[in-house]
Amino acid sequence: MEQTELQRAIEAILFAAGEPVEAARMAATLETDENEICLAADAMADQWAFQRRGIRIVKLEDAYQMVSSGEMADYVTKTLETRKPPKLSSSQLETLTIIAYYQPATKAMVEKIRGVDSSYSVGALLNKKLIEESGRLDVPGRPILYRTTPGFLRTFGLKTLEELPEIEKVSFGEPTEEMVQEVIQEGD
Repeated sequence: MEQTELQRAIEAILFAAGEPVEAARMAATLETDENEICLAADAMADQWAFQRRGIRIVKLEDAYQMVSSGEMADYVTKTLETRKPPKLSSSQLETLTIIAYYQPATKAMVEKIRGVDSSYSVGALLNKKLIEESGRLDVPGRPILYRTTPGFLRTFGLKTLEELPEIEKVSFGEPTEEMVQEVIQEGD
């Protein structure tokens, strides 16, 4: 498939999807190499950004999404009468930060770092689709593991988690009997 046709197909797919689409999925559909999809999508993203168009293509890890330009947010909001998403409270922001840096993370881990119950914050972040369940820890009680979503990356203008600023992480060491008991209690 020639480059122009490939870009037209990617544009149509991303417009219709309204959500991130993995490059591998588009490559399979368009019967081309994943690297060619990435090159074509990146070229369109650069061109549209240079031309300061009203829509952009953003890369979110191994996927692409068509979005409106941040410069046009006021016009889009006024026209569609959309509300801005509610701001994150400081407790929700702390919880989200811990999950982003330590993912996958359990609620008990978040609470150990924060020192307070974080059930409400975890629930609010799930509702806002900034975090999601990513399985269960293989210990007694099988607590839920949480990770960030592509919505988290999009909200904070990140392409990958590697773009997060460096921090000094808290070391938990080997699980102690006390930590295992906390996890068991969380599962109850």
